[in-house]
Amino acid sequence: MMPDKKKKRRRVIDKEKVAANKKKAKAKKQRLKQQLKEEKARIRAEKRKGKVLEEAVKMGESVTVNEEGTVERTITVEETYTIAEKPEEPKEIRRKKKKKIFVVAGVAAAFMILAGTGSFFVIRYYLTEQAKESAAVEAMVHTEAVELAEYSLRQHRKDHLKQNAGKDASEALLNATRFLIGGVHNRPPEIELTDANSSDFIKIENCLINAETGKVDVTMSAEGLAVSDDGYYYLFEEKTYDTALRSDEYIIEQEKDVNLTFSVNLNYNKANSRLCSKFVVAVKKDGEYMPISQPGYITNPEAIAKYSPSFGNTTSKKGLLVDPEKLRTMELDDLGVKHAAYNIPLSRILGNTSNAYYPTVYYTYNGRSYAFNGQIMAEYDYIFTTLTNKGITTTAIILNDIHPGYMELIHPKARSGGHAPYYAFNATDEDGTEYIAAIGSFLANRYSGSGHGKVMNWVIGNEINARREWNYIEYMDTENYVNEYAKAFRIFYNSIVSVNGNARVYISLDQQWGKSLYSNNGYSSKEILDEFNRNIKAGGNIDWGVAYHPYNYPLTSAKAWSTSGKAGSYVLDSETSPVITIKNIHVLTDYLQKEEFLTDSGEVRHVTLSEMGYTSSAGQDLQSASFVYAYKIIEANKYIDNMLFSRQTDASSEVAQGLALGINTLGGGRKSIYTAFKYVDTAESAKYTDFALRVIGISDWSEVIQQH
Repeated sequence: MMPDKKKKRRRVIDKEKVAANKKKAKAKKQRLKQQLKEEKARIRAEKRKGKVLEEAVKMGESVTVNEEGTVERTITVEETYTIAEKPEEPKEIRRKKKKKIFVVAGVAAAFMILAGTGSFFVIRYYLTEQAKESAAVEAMVHTEAVELAEYSLRQHRKDHLKQNAGKDASEALLNATRFLIGGVHNRPPEIELTDANSSDFIKIENCLINAETGKVDVTMSAEGLAVSDDGYYYLFEEKTYDTALRSDEYIIEQEKDVNLTFSVNLNYNKANSRLCSKFVVAVKKDGEYMPISQPGYITNPEAIAKYSPSFGNTTSKKGLLVDPEKLRTMELDDLGVKHAAYNIPLSRILGNTSNAYYPTVYYTYNGRSYAFNGQIMAEYDYIFTTLTNKGITTTAIILNDIHPGYMELIHPKARSGGHAPYYAFNATDEDGTEYIAAIGSFLANRYSGSGHGKVMNWVIGNEINARREWNYIEYMDTENYVNEYAKAFRIFYNSIVSVNGNARVYISLDQQWGKSLYSNNGYSSKEILDEFNRNIKAGGNIDWGVAYHPYNYPLTSAKAWSTSGKAGSYVLDSETSPVITIKNIHVLTDYLQKEEFLTDSGEVRHVTLSEMGYTSSAGQDLQSASFVYAYKIIEANKYIDNMLFSRQTDASSEVAQGLALGINTLGGGRKSIYTAFKYVDTAESAKYTDFALRVIGISDWSEVIQQH
């Protein structure tokens, strides 16, 4: 049986009582108007003679009862402050004051808002009390308590307003006046812009990705305020290849100050991405925007990295340029290889796949789609996966060889006249810079331990100082030559490290330290290193490293320790040395310990000896002894991360030049260096490597090892 539904009680409205209440409300409203009139008269009478600040209080309240018998109430509280006007000053005086008034207007506005705070809190207090009261009054609508409650609350409000009207506002205005006076005295100086100071009037301290907000915080400083058309500094974005402001479309503006931080969107992996952009601060001068800072780049791309793989834990510095044909064997395991290098010529990996079994790999970056050869990528996947599974730390060398279908990667000034294996990267236009960024991002995403192997070290180009032989571009002075490379390097750095936060990125240099020895119009490694460091620091310091090639001089020399012949005058123990080989490699690491070369955290930059080797053409024992000699020096130098011996197997093109550099012969036979290489970093090292003491002509390794 269903329970009886409870009937709702219908409310009965006493129409006569409602009419009576309305009549009472009307009478009370008339009395209230009269009281307000009297209050205004009292305030006017009490005004002090000559007082500048005039205070008035206006309070309005209406109480009505609707057809359902519910009390409806409206309260209006208004405070007005009037500043007495002073006689108008002459135009000339007003013109002089106009400039100062504009400067302090922003601060004054803030304090005028503060001045009204007293009114706001008074209103908020009574509105809160009204909300509480309404519920109680409605419940007592048919009782005499309604009149008592209304009367009591009105009296309380009037008494409070009489006692406190204007006090908070007066005090706030007084404080604001004191602050403005102090601000005028302590205000930064205004400085006129000139040809001498305008290009770097403002210093961009840093451009950092804020890990919490995901935005880019551009922090600037200046010694004063630049004189311009208005009171603002404007932040502009430029692309890597821009040499001037692109348009009048700034990102954001801020009121001038000597220290400011602009926060702008990063737009990562979007068509308008700012990951590789540079930022410039400008002012509006004579109606046009004028840059007054040097460009600043983002320097912490690792803040958004989705991978942070470990380098692994090994004390061994022993590495090898591996032979992919031997990866299926156990030779690398037998040799105890802990570091490996492998080249990535870009012409191999770009474009569609012709083999249907290996579909084209498409990659979308910054709103564009790029095609990578699926079959070639499968080869690299196998190589890097195999090395990773063996616990080997891998270094990949990105090489810019020519492909007729991808000329946008080749610098415009390198597209004719050269016959080098590799060419300068193109960071001079949108197509080139976008392609470089996409390649860096693609390779880092694929080889950060996501299932295709792991690459932790990336070398950009080969022997950059050897312009004609290994990084071809038309000859230009050192500053411009390095600038073209540095632009591409920074794009690779940010696109790689924004994916793998622990990746290291290196500039490649050869043994020609103090002078170019092998080509006309070449550069020394030292002058390239000096200018590269200056260039990178000017745009925002990043943690670049050095990939050095300390080959013997001449290359065909089999004795790493020798100072006979040309080596005696070219391989010196000073930073003016024309050549740096393994014998004086400490010159490089000593040089990098200078304060101007340190990272922002005060660390010496990472050094990898990414290519070095000794020929067996003059005898296998000499090659083996040179390797042991080199490893002993490298092992003792704490600033060298590793050495990558070139190579696992002889290369026929090199053998033809007298450079049989491999551990194995072309036919696959093992040279005597194989055993020395295997044991040099083990507990049995002395047993298999001390033969080199006799070959070198010393009795103890301490005679050649310098602790660095």
